[in-house]
Amino acid sequence: MKQTLMLTAVIVFGGLWMLRAEEPKASPTPLTQTHAHNDYEHRRPLWDALDHGFCSVEADVYLVGHQLLVAHDRDKVAPDRTLQALYLDPLRARSKQNGGRIYKDGPSFTLLVDIKSDAEPTYAALRDLLKEYSDIITTFSRTSSEPKALTVILSGNRPRKIMAEESIRYASMDGRLDDLNGSASKHFIPLISDNWTQSFKWRGVGPFPANEKERLRQIVGRAHDQGRKVRFWAAPDQPEGWKELLEARVDFINTDNLAGLQQFLLSNLPRLNLAP
Repeated sequence: MKQTLMLTAVIVFGGLWMLRAEEPKASPTPLTQTHAHNDYEHRRPLWDALDHGFCSVEADVYLVGHQLLVAHDRDKVAPDRTLQALYLDPLRARSKQNGGRIYKDGPSFTLLVDIKSDAEPTYAALRDLLKEYSDIITTFSRTSSEPKALTVILSGNRPRKIMAEESIRYASMDGRLDDLNGSASKHFIPLISDNWTQSFKWRGVGPFPANEKERLRQIVGRAHDQGRKVRFWAAPDQPEGWKELLEARVDFINTDNLAGLQQFLLSNLPRLNLAP
């Protein structure tokens, strides 16, 4: 039986261009609650997340010259690790294979782009780049969204004023808890992300205090009433923490343990009557 190879990157060795390909694996169940924290640091960026059914991945970017390079630290950038090569190109190819979805008949996929370099010039380059992928990217206006295979949300150094003034955008903005008290549209800030350790003392050891459990539910409930999703970074990244986040209906569970979270969700979603 023939197997189709999917092109994922172009690598240069001493002037020789070589193509690296990935063989498709059996399609996993897409898990909408999953977010691959610092996805680019995994052995196979994007592909490890897709193989585990993840529906959201995070990529830190720096503007270097005219390129958007993916890395956690500025001194770790490499010219072959562009946002296009690691994420946008393979996601477009996968969307075409799956009839306009990253997972066949699956949900929209989220790419959280964490801007590490100066906000305005980086966003200008990113905006131009995303426009080239408008066939697969969700577009936003001040009052509406047009969902497509891939939804891009900006975090980190966010050019809020510039983005708020645009009539058409190819990305929305990652908000903070304070934005639940503001008037920004859900089409501008569809996601609320914040540092767990700034709101909760519990670190996953022992029972989750009742007052903190109630605070978490209030945060999630308020966000959902406004049509927004919720994510916490630095939350306890183990089954005890995942359980509390899942039961509170947190939308994206931040993790570095892809296989562990996948197994946990597949075991617990039926019990909580939550669709995978």
